[in-house]
Amino acid sequence: MAKVRLPGFRCTECGWTSPKWVGRCGECQAWGTVAEVSAPTSASGLKARTDGVAPTRAARPVSQIAEQEVVRSSSGIGEFDRVLGGGLVPGQVVLVAGEPGVGKSTLLLAVGHHVAERLAEPGGTDAGRSASSAASGGTATAGEWDAGVTGGRSTVLYVSGEESVEQIGVRARRIGADSERLLLADENDLATLLGHIEEHDPALIIVDSVQTIASADVEGRAGGVSQVVEVTQVLSRVAKSRRTPMLIVGQSTKDSSIAGPRALEHLVDTVLTFEGDRHTALRLLRAVKNRYGPADEIVCFEQAEDGLREVTDPSDLFREHRDKPVPGVCVTVTMEGRRPMLAEVQSLVTNAATPNPRRGVSGLDAARVSMLIAVTERSVRRPISDKEVYVATVGGAKLSDPACDLAVCLAIASASLDRALHGDVLAIGEVALSGDVRPVPFLAQRVAEARRLGFERILVPRGTRAKLPPDARGALDGARITEVHHLEDAFAMLRHLSVV
Repeated sequence: MAKVRLPGFRCTECGWTSPKWVGRCGECQAWGTVAEVSAPTSASGLKARTDGVAPTRAARPVSQIAEQEVVRSSSGIGEFDRVLGGGLVPGQVVLVAGEPGVGKSTLLLAVGHHVAERLAEPGGTDAGRSASSAASGGTATAGEWDAGVTGGRSTVLYVSGEESVEQIGVRARRIGADSERLLLADENDLATLLGHIEEHDPALIIVDSVQTIASADVEGRAGGVSQVVEVTQVLSRVAKSRRTPMLIVGQSTKDSSIAGPRALEHLVDTVLTFEGDRHTALRLLRAVKNRYGPADEIVCFEQAEDGLREVTDPSDLFREHRDKPVPGVCVTVTMEGRRPMLAEVQSLVTNAATPNPRRGVSGLDAARVSMLIAVTERSVRRPISDKEVYVATVGGAKLSDPACDLAVCLAIASASLDRALHGDVLAIGEVALSGDVRPVPFLAQRVAEARRLGFERILVPRGTRAKLPPDARGALDGARITEVHHLEDAFAMLRHLSVV
């Protein structure tokens, strides 16, 4: 006998389900958010439908489908275009997620201003001028915001459910977003938001944020699971049907995940996460999902009083510039997505004031640093376990790349021996528990970035020269590349790579 599914209960905050009602959600620990939901039923009550329905469009072989180039248009902010894969695509829905106060609204308000300014330029909505850009498959330049995206439309609509237009106006004046074609509205109702879209027919739509918009056709409060899914689905359909790019703001929870159900990420084309520490000016915009470009791209911004500034060369943010080398410092190259960035690792080894020496780690994985301290002590043959060891990065960088292991070990050894490495020394490699220095991916890009910034002596794992493609070996010209097989080999070279 087939089992009949009984009604269950679901949390309107996080989507957690339970077979019985409880007063407190077992997942997010919120009170009074668990509500009864009806079990889904099939068309026949107990059996699923097995007869087919005639398709509206016949399936075609993939060989018969003409390859179409993606037409993109620039947002006016180069780093924002970079993380998108080259620009905005007609009908693309982009979800920008981040913690409150990180700068999401400021970034998208600047994007809206730049797009509106491009639309206001002569020929900004001229289909004839943009035809060349579309034919070349490139990104539309200034005055050529692609007609395939705009369809002749000339305004940008920014709808906020969190702030009034007066509050947005204060921020707009501060960052210089004063374009006449940038329209502001404050609405919380989905139907009214759609009315604004119908009335103004904008070339770009910005919604801030999806958790504050509610539909009268769906039960539950704004920001609940059902409301967030319904609002996102409706907005996505509107963007696709009108071929209008749409930028949606999504708030993040305490664990840095996007608030709402995981299905929210599947309903959009691109998911960008905006990360940053409130105590530092650095902001990282990372592509988590992208149907129209790479899903591992990352760009940097710097928070300033007049808004967010693009950081086209983030390597300078993560390393110190000093006239005289100091002990306990080593530079490495980490890969953030597809972009190589220099990072400086600093270490301090000092006598312990208590029977239990402290271990302090900032910007690195504490468990991995503890392992590297033990490997370093065995290889350098110098007691470190009875010392207090502190390891940190510069500029608030978060390093999780195993290629930084060799730099961490050299920084600890340099601090322990009180010998400073030369300023042009850089180390790349993963260190195993046995002390072996293992190869890492993207070595050609890492070395090219190090050479571009003036590093001449580079330590790499043994055998990496032979693994480089022939067209990438030119990046090694002019540099003293030293291959090391074991951590002891790297430490044996400290007398040649360090200054007293």
